Amino acid sequence: MFETLTDRLTAAFQRIGRKGRLTEEDVDEALREVRRALLEADVHYRVVRDFVATVRERAIGEEVLRSLTPAQQVIAIVHQELVRLLGEERVPLQWAPQPPSVFLLVGLQGSGKTTHVAKLGALLKKEGRRPLLVAADVYRPAAIAQLQTLGQQNDLPVYAEGPNADPVDIARRAVAHARQYGYNPVIIDTAGRLQIDERMMQEVERIKAAVNPVEILLVADAMTGQEAVRVAEEFHRRLTLTGLILTKMDGDARGGAALSIRAVVGVPIKFIGTGERVDAIEPFYPDRLATRILGMGDVVSLIEKAQQQTSEEERQKLQEKVLTGSFNLEDFLHQLQQLKRMGPLTQLLEMIPGVGQLIRQQQVQISDDEYKHIEAIILSMTPEERRNPDIITYSRRRRIARGSGTTMAEVSQLLSQFKQMQRMMAELGQAAMGGGRRGALRGLLGGGGNPLAALGNGGLDGLMGGLPTNLPSGSLPRRPPQPPPKAGKHAKNKKKHKKRH
Repeated sequence: MFETLTDRLTAAFQRIGRKGRLTEEDVDEALREVRRALLEADVHYRVVRDFVATVRERAIGEEVLRSLTPAQQVIAIVHQELVRLLGEERVPLQWAPQPPSVFLLVGLQGSGKTTHVAKLGALLKKEGRRPLLVAADVYRPAAIAQLQTLGQQNDLPVYAEGPNADPVDIARRAVAHARQYGYNPVIIDTAGRLQIDERMMQEVERIKAAVNPVEILLVADAMTGQEAVRVAEEFHRRLTLTGLILTKMDGDARGGAALSIRAVVGVPIKFIGTGERVDAIEPFYPDRLATRILGMGDVVSLIEKAQQQTSEEERQKLQEKVLTGSFNLEDFLHQLQQLKRMGPLTQLLEMIPGVGQLIRQQQVQISDDEYKHIEAIILSMTPEERRNPDIITYSRRRRIARGSGTTMAEVSQLLSQFKQMQRMMAELGQAAMGGGRRGALRGLLGGGGNPLAALGNGGLDGLMGGLPTNLPSGSLPRRPPQPPPKAGKHAKNKKKHKKRH
């Protein structure tokens, strides 16, 4: 997310960071790079102009240029202005005083409306709501079937009347159905439409008049940059939008739409879509996105993702295992499977400060196949071997390697890394016992009682063998390096020949 912009801004700030004292010329030079980076990221030119002018006015003050760490002060100002640009604080969904609350999703064809109706429904269901999805897109072939399939997969009710019904009538009757059966909210999927298509725009205006939605959310493709801003302006003029859902943020290396849309249109971003899975949707927090843009990661969101995968009871049990030193490979496999549910590994690594940029600089390819690699080894063990890895002898390692399609060296490497992780967790447990047992342990485990939630503090080392600071260029090796072959007869003769000459 925003990799290109992040790398450009980081490079600009690294240059001024090498200087002890800053002059106005130094600040201007850095801001020229910031301006260029933002324009190349397809940020609206008016937004760039105002942003750079505000940062410069604040950055050339006496308290900044004469401070002990002027470069850090400038970065702090840029961060504050980015947060202001993105909207200061999270804007939650509005709810009607009398249920059901109606959420109307609109946008262009292909922006991801149908998928995000299901995503939003699944997110609200996790919060204890009873959402009703409404299939009011009668024009796109299979749109109704797509929403019904997503509803079945996620145990979400879908109201549909087929492709021959009028969308306005569908929406009106869906709200009456929700009121009768106690559903709240009602999330309406509408057909994709161009903002210049007068007939289709009039139709969505009639839907709005018929159901009186508390939220009109524009689903916009973040990868379209300033075009998303123009679309939002016209939809806002016709419908008075209350919020935006920016989709395909995981593929947006530039960030123009996210940085421009609030400032130009004046409508808050409420959610961002970060992938194809139904749980790949996040509430939008301006301060968290600003830290990601500046390459500072987003450990808070990472910990929240980890906490969503476990119940309080599971976290308590896990804490006890860590405290007593009984954390075993079965527990580790369970944690690994939870990590898989948190999302793609590359997205998780981007949330760790500095790691994402390091991976890009070294051109390392991280694949989710690494999960399968480790899972295969552990699943090839017997339950007794998982509970007590010390009993895994040479012959058992050979059997595990054959069963998992790996080598004995890989099995040995995993067992060695797991023992290191056990020792680390034992030390954490002892430290926690020393003072404020549970509170200390919860802090050491990243706030979630989950060893994998502590990714930002090195927890990944125990999982994947760690990302070394001197990452090799090219792909991350799937196999551990093999020992060189023993010197044979010819090699020995070659050595003797070298000594003679």
